[in-house]
Amino acid sequence: MNLAIIPARAGSKGIKNKNLALLNNKPLLYYTIHAAKNSHFIDKIVLNSDGDEILEYGKTQDIDTLKRPSELAQDDTTSDKVILHTLEFYKHYENIVFLQPTSPFRTYKHIDEAFLKFQEERSNALISVTEYDNKILKAFMVNKKGHLQGVYNDKYPFMPRQKLPKTYMSNGAIYIIKTDLFLKNPTFLQEKTNYYIMDEKSSLDIDNAKDLEKANELINYN
Repeated sequence: MNLAIIPARAGSKGIKNKNLALLNNKPLLYYTIHAAKNSHFIDKIVLNSDGDEILEYGKTQDIDTLKRPSELAQDDTTSDKVILHTLEFYKHYENIVFLQPTSPFRTYKHIDEAFLKFQEERSNALISVTEYDNKILKAFMVNKKGHLQGVYNDKYPFMPRQKLPKTYMSNGAIYIIKTDLFLKNPTFLQEKTNYYIMDEKSSLDIDNAKDLEKANELINYN
């Protein structure tokens, strides 16, 4: 049994009431709920929010809703705390599928493909990613002595980019993990964390008004 958790905080600095902001005349939250409901691998969906308006919208979509306390709805509240709060009320699910509503172009097909990979490769966890410029491996950082050192090692800064390994960035769209492992160590980066690659459009994360404008352009263009 697999539990999908959708976190949707009411407060937002980039866009006021972001999770209910309209994308192609539908609330941003709609797209994640729709994807989760159409996935073949999700047995239960719960919307975790501090906002009454968000929770009311969730009820109209025939999914479970859970109100979180205000102390878990701050700017610095981390995802692990929201998940642990949800698991206090939703126990006995084998896997967690964590779906942030700021990824409207993540579809049920992405979720299903990611979950199949998670299963077939016997992963402990999986994170969706997009390819990222490997030039980052050529970066330096300042160590405790105030001297430069390579971010990863001291060889990469001087190697041609073509010889550097590929790098990936989490796109925030899909996180999957075995529940028992998360309860023991509440992080998605487990000993055997796999990855699922998504393209640039599908990876669009809505953080500010420009992102929402771009999403509206993309959804209407297609």
